[in-house]
Amino acid sequence: MTAYDVARKLPDIPKLRALCRALAAMDALLDPDEDYRYHLYDAEWAPGQETASMQDGSGNEYSITFTSAGAYVRGFDHESKMSPYGNDRDHRWPGVVDSVPDVFRTCVQEPAFCGDDDLPRATVCLWREHGDTVWRHGDIEFPGNGHDDGADWMFALLTDGTPEAYQKWAQDYYEEPVDLAVVQRVFAQFAG
Repeated sequence: MTAYDVARKLPDIPKLRALCRALAAMDALLDPDEDYRYHLYDAEWAPGQETASMQDGSGNEYSITFTSAGAYVRGFDHESKMSPYGNDRDHRWPGVVDSVPDVFRTCVQEPAFCGDDDLPRATVCLWREHGDTVWRHGDIEFPGNGHDDGADWMFALLTDGTPEAYQKWAQDYYEEPVDLAVVQRVFAQFAG
């Protein structure tokens, strides 16, 4: 699965926002220390913007910025062949962010999402304006087997979107039982 597949499977903007909030709320219940949480949600990221994020502690991350124009999704798999780090490249992978519309250009250039070299940390990039009926992506020629942007594992909880998927993931990640009924209640709270 690549960014192209994720684009077909992601829910619309309001559902994605609710799902991101539910993931962050569940992680807050399971891990009181915000510094080590996998999923976060910042309702006051910037004026008129909210952001959801994931950091796995190993250099892989995503951010989803919700703006008045729509939503911008950026993912970074540091071991991907598409990553500029460790692959003797000093530029981003062609097509990943090249055709992002101007309404999301500040998201691409956001210093929090760029490396020390000011290059966007992105191996996956999607966007959707409020008037769109689908998620959009650049025209990308993927390396090797065509599955090296990190989208397959990075966005799995967002493309599945079920409490059962979260419960399974959380039990593996936190190495403790997670009550499905609690997950269902939290997801329902944000879905309404």
